[in-house]
Amino acid sequence: MRIRTDGDYAYRRDVIERAADFYDCNRTTAVVSACDDVPQFVEAARKVLARDDLTLEQRREIAETLSTRAVTFEVDTKVVADTD
Repeated sequence: MRIRTDGDYAYRRDVIERAADFYDCNRTTAVVSACDDVPQFVEAARKVLARDDLTLEQRREIAETLSTRAVTFEVDTKVVADTD
């Protein structure tokens, strides 16, 4: 698999290099590691944001903190009133 890093995709080289520095490994291993980690981190974030011991403000702050360019978390409360 090849990842384009030319032209409009030049930023990808920096992103991949940062991942390699973070994981302290080569670029290929870094990309694979990030791909393995992201779904687990997103699921963990969803669980944290669903906790009922946090206030709405706390959940929104956590969501804002955990959001990235690629993954955005939003907290919404729904109030439904049914009348018959």
